[in-house]
Amino acid sequence: MLYRRIGTIAAAALALTVGLAVPALAHVSINPGTAEKGGWTKLAFRVPNERDDASTTKLVVTFPTDHPLPFVSVKPVPGWKAELTEGKLPEPIVADDGDKVTESVLKITWTGGKIEPGQFQEFEVSVGPLPKDVDEIAFPTEQTYSGGEVVKWADEPKADGTEAEHPTPTLKLVAASGGDEHAGMAMPAASPPATQAAQSVAMMKQAASSPVSDGTARIMGVAGIIVGLVGGGIGLVGFRRRSTTA
Repeated sequence: MLYRRIGTIAAAALALTVGLAVPALAHVSINPGTAEKGGWTKLAFRVPNERDDASTTKLVVTFPTDHPLPFVSVKPVPGWKAELTEGKLPEPIVADDGDKVTESVLKITWTGGKIEPGQFQEFEVSVGPLPKDVDEIAFPTEQTYSGGEVVKWADEPKADGTEAEHPTPTLKLVAASGGDEHAGMAMPAASPPATQAAQSVAMMKQAASSPVSDGTARIMGVAGIIVGLVGGGIGLVGFRRRSTTA
């Protein structure tokens, strides 16, 4: 009876997670989704192939001109060619250091490779310094398939707060935590055993309430919860058996 209950809980948790993760995996997204204002960061544009009969052959990411990023560098992707397009801004921008910015990277185009059906690819860039006076930066993106179809990921959020059909990849900006702006994010300290159960419950709630969060991360998180439940159940059964035979 105990094994049956554990199996039921595990199956329900996995079904809920997969159901939430599949839509999120189908979107072009930015990972990580947040960065510190005024700092430097590495962004990965995660591009899944949504078609069963075509491959993704081109990606164009448009960079902001109202809050331009002064320095942009691209990490090579095997099989793909990256081209940075620079140009004049519609209007000069005064940077945080007081300098006037008249030109910037307007877009990056990746061509030459393929993302086959059922696969995804990440295109990484290093950018900075990030603006300090905005809370997010949008990167409208065009995804081209081998059949000629072009999908534009440039929809704004709906008025009712629900997710658009083709949401714009967006980077959320948070207040700086101090320290070296060029340094990476610090690793969190290990959680005491007494707080792990509460964190697991919080993880499940967050997964259920975050429609655009990373699907793969939710799957791994809930998989860990399932393993913990099964392990706890087996331990309980063993304890009961020892108590009976004692």
